[in-house]
Amino acid sequence: MDFVQQYILNFPQSWQFKAGKVIDAMVMEFARDHRSGLELIKSGIIFMINCVRWFLSSVPWVVIVLFVALLSWYLMKKWYVGALYGAMLVFIGSCGLWNEMIETLSIVVMGVAVCVALGFPLGVFLAVNPRANRIVRPILDTMQTMPSWVYLVPAVLLFQVGMTPALIATATYAIVPMVRMTSHGLIYVDKEMLEASYAFGSTKLQTLMKVQIPQAKPTIMAGVNQTIMMAMSMVVTCALIGAKGLGMEILIATNRVEVGRALFPGICIVMLAIILDRLTQVAVKRQDVLGEEADG
Repeated sequence: MDFVQQYILNFPQSWQFKAGKVIDAMVMEFARDHRSGLELIKSGIIFMINCVRWFLSSVPWVVIVLFVALLSWYLMKKWYVGALYGAMLVFIGSCGLWNEMIETLSIVVMGVAVCVALGFPLGVFLAVNPRANRIVRPILDTMQTMPSWVYLVPAVLLFQVGMTPALIATATYAIVPMVRMTSHGLIYVDKEMLEASYAFGSTKLQTLMKVQIPQAKPTIMAGVNQTIMMAMSMVVTCALIGAKGLGMEILIATNRVEVGRALFPGICIVMLAIILDRLTQVAVKRQDVLGEEADG
């Protein structure tokens, strides 16, 4: 009966391992041994975020609203869309959440910049190196299906709470589509174009720079769009580790069980995400049209 209880009805305890504690100890030891280097990285990240926030804060709100409205009208050729997006930004300010929106947008901008700076060359490397692509692809699959909360813990262990772990977690979570779409776009460029490029004496580097990357630009930009959306969702989650902005307002309202206070920041996040998503999508489609006209 004991055998059935211990090995049949319940999973055997002797087969269980506690690898999580070992990993935690390793990360904490690494953080202690490299505290000076991590503090240097932390200072650099905070400086960059503050620069973006200072720039966005120094621009009058009227200029930002007009810029978004005119850009929307220029890209979509519909005046009412520009008016709608401008009205959305005015609504965010009317809710008293303009500064919180700037805080959120600062982390998103820096997170996307880091993802593009690291993800684009990594995607290019995977596209030209099939062996590395086979090795890295399962890692990307794991990162993409991993719950976003998991990325918060190692970031906090290394950098404590604040804006720095928020940016690290955001970039780690959102970099996957940038890498995937870049490598996918470069790999599936028309083979005939590549053969024609090589036939005219182009080297692999010249073919990459003058043929593959221009042809894959729409797919790469689609990856940027997905990265922006994932960064936007992750920044809200990062309120749990001290990231200021709209997510922090929702977290405070949740802790205090204030429905009204949580509702309006949530609506503002949706509006900001819609604006960023639609503008980047239209920019991608516009590049496709211009590319087709140039080919024609």
